Amino acid sequence: MGEISLNPEKTVLIIAGPTASGKSKLALDIGSKYDGVIINCDSMQIYRELHLITARPSHSDEAKLPHKLYGIMSVTERCSVGIWYDLAIEEIEKCWKNGKLPIVTGGTGLYIKTLMEGISSIPIIPKEVRDKVIARRDEIGEEAFYRELQGFDQKSAEKIHSTDSQRMIRAYEVYLATNRSLSDWHKSSPMPPRLEARYQVVTLYPSRDRLYASCESRLDWMVENGALDEVRCLMKLDLNPNLPAMKALGVLDFMAYLQDKTSLVEALDLAKKATRHYAKRQMTWFRNQIIPDIKINSQYSERNKVEIFSKIIN
Repeated sequence: MGEISLNPEKTVLIIAGPTASGKSKLALDIGSKYDGVIINCDSMQIYRELHLITARPSHSDEAKLPHKLYGIMSVTERCSVGIWYDLAIEEIEKCWKNGKLPIVTGGTGLYIKTLMEGISSIPIIPKEVRDKVIARRDEIGEEAFYRELQGFDQKSAEKIHSTDSQRMIRAYEVYLATNRSLSDWHKSSPMPPRLEARYQVVTLYPSRDRLYASCESRLDWMVENGALDEVRCLMKLDLNPNLPAMKALGVLDFMAYLQDKTSLVEALDLAKKATRHYAKRQMTWFRNQIIPDIKINSQYSERNKVEIFSKIIN
């Protein structure tokens, strides 16, 4: 399973893995023992109005240790990997200055990869280009839009699910603005990482059956504990459906129920299905993109806590 050392200066511990794999609990346990600060790298947990629906750490957990970059932006705003990158670097450097261990945890793989390897040199895309691309998608529909993307950036299209609007729009707008495909830009050397850090990476890979069961039970818990009220408040804001927060798992499904377009059973069923698919994509991404120092082939729990902590050298 490997080992990690948390002692050297400028260490950053990264805890990665799919949704519902136990990342937050592991981060809290390690942080409690090794004087850590938990830094969010989940692209949806950054929005303050989405607490239950994104499975953010509870208020009681947040009271046990400092938690950074959770709920710091409004759902009316757009977060991006560049914005997160700047904020994460600032928090990590504060940790080092104060003698704390920065623990970066979450399921947004692109954020983790950017932190470790640097951000792409793709120029900023003008808003009018994005608006044009969104209008094109709305005009012809997602299937035709996806086929058009395949026509000029087959490599990117192969990595994007045909229902992943945000990533399709991103690939399309980059080509439209730069006349270069997103895949071509990704082949270019990224800007070097801005942190001289020593990364220690732990990844969680539960069995698929166990992971899916955890995803489903967590959604049941969310509904029982107020997630529908959270979505109801979101509806009152009458947000642009293209805002990132509107893509949070379960939001559109529960909105459909609250608008009497479907039953709660069906909405919950669809949300569970989408969450299972998302978890599967995360597992694939992390296996292909991240080389861990410790790989845990199970969900984090009290049963494997001792074994995992025995691999930490301090």
